[in-house]
Amino acid sequence: MTIERNSATSEVSKRWAKPAWTGAWHLWQVIIPRRSITGKLLHGTVLRRHNGRHWIYKRFVEPDAPAGNCRNQE
Repeated sequence: MTIERNSATSEVSKRWAKPAWTGAWHLWQVIIPRRSITGKLLHGTVLRRHNGRHWIYKRFVEPDAPAGNCRNQE
């Protein structure tokens, strides 16, 4: 009887388990403007993530060059 419970529990947990990529932000190219988390319209390269029900978009800001690569030119 305990074997049946364990198999039923594992089947339920597999059914409701989210894929690993849903919690990660990834770059996405948006042609049709989308609403961001703050409600502003976004287009171009954005970050997006799935929250389990729908896609969430966030503005992508490209990082500056690392401080170690800057040289003083005198």
